Amino acid sequence: MMKESESKTHGWMRVAQIVLGALAIIVSLIILAYPGLTTITLVYFVSLLFFIVGIEKIITGIFFKSKSRVASIILGVIVLILAGLALAFPVGATFVLILVVAFALLFDGIARITHGAGEGSESKFNRFFSIGVGIISIAIAILIMVSPAFGFAFVGFLIGIAVLITGIQILVAGLRGRKVGLDTTRMDVGNKNSEL
Repeated sequence: MMKESESKTHGWMRVAQIVLGALAIIVSLIILAYPGLTTITLVYFVSLLFFIVGIEKIITGIFFKSKSRVASIILGVIVLILAGLALAFPVGATFVLILVVAFALLFDGIARITHGAGEGSESKFNRFFSIGVGIISIAIAILIMVSPAFGFAFVGFLIGIAVLITGIQILVAGLRGRKVGLDTTRMDVGNKNSEL
């Protein structure tokens, strides 16, 4: 069994958790206020990271002798070009990614409806649930295709909710004086030792 002193966090750690949790909540509220801008900004930063990766691949291909040297240079150039286009046109790149998400949701929705309608071995609840989720997926996909601005906002909204939940979890952990995650292996070993 875990001792009380092991489950409690130090005072400085509690302060850090409270501050970081509060900051995450503030950031999530900003994201929720400007979800479309958040999505474009995220695509911009990811494109910047890929731009750096492309440069690294080219440098690796030029200066390090290996069998995949030519492939590394060619793929690095392709990544560099695509990332450069995304950096030059972040709204356009975001639009393309949003459309890809919309098509993925559309096909996923069709697959779920087909599965729910055709799978006789499943319970009625599972079949209706699958059909319902499929209908929602298709509806969101159509909304994104009709209004890409909805897609921009939708992705930003999901990011904002995820950051908000994480912020609340960290803040509560700091207020309660608990670690965010427990080491289960230590608990399992302790339980096994107590059983012996």
